Amino acid sequence: MEASVDRRKHPQAPTAVNGNANGVASAAEEEEEAEEEEEEEKLRLKLRANENHKPESYEDLQMQLEFSPLLFSSLEQYLPFNMLHVSRELKLQYMRHILLRYSPEGERARVKRHKEYRQKIILNYQPLHRELYTMHEANFFVPSFLKAIAENTEESFRSIMAEPSPGIYTFEMLQPRFCELLLSEVENFERWVHEKKYRIMRPNTMNKYGAVLDDFGFETMLEKLTEGFICPISRVFFPEVGGSTLDSHHGFVVEYGVNRDVELGFHVDDSEVTLNVCLGKQFSGGALFFRGVRCDEHVHSESQPEEIIDYSHVPGHAVLHRGRHRHGARATTSGQRVNLLLWCRSSVFRELKKYQKDFSKWCGECQREKKERQRLAVGATKQELFKRLQKPTS
Repeated sequence: MEASVDRRKHPQAPTAVNGNANGVASAAEEEEEAEEEEEEEKLRLKLRANENHKPESYEDLQMQLEFSPLLFSSLEQYLPFNMLHVSRELKLQYMRHILLRYSPEGERARVKRHKEYRQKIILNYQPLHRELYTMHEANFFVPSFLKAIAENTEESFRSIMAEPSPGIYTFEMLQPRFCELLLSEVENFERWVHEKKYRIMRPNTMNKYGAVLDDFGFETMLEKLTEGFICPISRVFFPEVGGSTLDSHHGFVVEYGVNRDVELGFHVDDSEVTLNVCLGKQFSGGALFFRGVRCDEHVHSESQPEEIIDYSHVPGHAVLHRGRHRHGARATTSGQRVNLLLWCRSSVFRELKKYQKDFSKWCGECQREKKERQRLAVGATKQELFKRLQKPTS
């Protein structure tokens, strides 16, 4: 749809076609372009989800797909009504055409290279603790967290959480034994990569140390963590930023301390919702600092006093916040600190955000600008009424 609209708004410069120097397209080419536009118009999603439709699972096709299986399950709820009950193969083909249209060729090539890199590692790396790679919730999470998830209500979530500042939720989540095993697994993977002289892909452009958990076998487990444990909470606390439609993730660990990253600068995450859990080890310093939620336009605006907060990490405890909540990490002054990060994303929210101009539901600066406009409008109305009252009556 965007491509066809773009062509209508910005027609291509005339070129010689079939020897015609005036650049008049042949009838065949005009017909071909019309067919392309017609085909593009057919590939459309609904603006509202089909809430009563239960989407298919695409997990068994994970190695064949260019995109996350969860992404296809999420998009399926937005299919036109006539596509909801066709075969899974036809639905997959329909959604794949849409996704490929939105994904530039260079990006698809990068994703393909990364997929080949990931497959090479998974085929050759021998896990140290295989029990970590499938979801064993009783062994991973503390009982209070499991109880809150099972009850699945705002009251149950708030019963285990602290909210030191609006939109920042902290709670105990991981058992100490799980933290120890995951730290051991990451260290084993890093030794193996070093011995094999493989190039390790780091989590992001900011961290020079750490590893992407999805790259060596944790993708399925982290998908279950996102879908079964983070999504229920995000639906309650972050619906305005896609918390109800999370469909993909980026899971990794970061390392701070001696001979590691020392601190992390002021930034926002490439996520709608971020889970940050401290795994350990012994350390001092390394507090997180938050400075307010911002949209793209206001990401560099000043922080208000009520938005400024610091949070000190505790092993096994999680921090859950919007990805657009500006934050950073202070220097780890001694020891070593390792954190598990899960960036949860919503393709639906990202698509709809392209057509929005008002983000006052979640951007602090947009909220302030909106209140200021309302204040000025009320003031102007009062002044006009006052002037009318001061006029002598005839």
